Amino acid sequence: MAVVDRVGVSFSRQLRLTRAVDFQQVFKKNISNRDACITILVGKNTGVFPRLGFAIARKQVQKAVQRNALKRLFRESFRLNQHRLPARDMVIMVKRKILLSERARLRARLDQHWNSIIKQCENS
Repeated sequence: MAVVDRVGVSFSRQLRLTRAVDFQQVFKKNISNRDACITILVGKNTGVFPRLGFAIARKQVQKAVQRNALKRLFRESFRLNQHRLPARDMVIMVKRKILLSERARLRARLDQHWNSIIKQCENS
C-alpha cells in the first residue's frame, strides 16, 4: 500500500458546503453522476477549491450510525482525491441499496465517480 503525504489533504471547513444557499444552487443547476447506490450532483463553484456536501435522507438510511459511517467514508475518499477534482460544489446522495454494499466496493465506486466527474468537467 502506498504511503500518502498527509500535508494538504485535510478536510477543512473551506472544503465543505455549509449553507442552504450553496446546496440549492447545486440542486438547481448541476451535472449528475449516478449508479445504483450513489448519486453525485456537481454544480458551479465561485472558489478555487472543490467543496463537498451530503444529502443523506433518513428515509434511505434509517440509523444515524450508518449515515455517519457513510459520511466518514465519503469524506475520506473526497479528502484523498481533492487535489485531482475540479473546483466545483458536489453533493452526495444515496439510495437504500447502499447498505448492502461492502466498504471496499463503495470505495471503488467512489473512485469511479471522481474519475467520471473529472472527465465531465473537462468537457464542459
